Amino acid sequence: MQDSDKLDAIGAISIAHIFIYGGAKGRPMHAPDVKPVKHDSFDDHKQNDASVINHFYKKFLLLKDRMNTSKAKQIAEEQHKITTDFLEQFYKKWAEVH
Repeated sequence: MQDSDKLDAIGAISIAHIFIYGGAKGRPMHAPDVKPVKHDSFDDHKQNDASVINHFYKKFLLLKDRMNTSKAKQIAEEQHKITTDFLEQFYKKWAEVH
């Protein structure tokens, strides 16, 4: 069960969820001057109101290395690539318009 929960948290649909949640919480899409922060506890994580993009680094990009089964690791690699490709394109476009 742990792997399936983590797999649900990465990939294309999760990218959409991250932005929906961040918007609902009033978080900025991106704050280039705010560096990603890794949190020691869930409470610390909940208190942080950094940008939506920052959220990828403090949680979602870490998940592929936390899989238990070989099948989940394989799927996670594919989903992780979707996320990293998205971030690469996001930064490229952000630089063009800002």
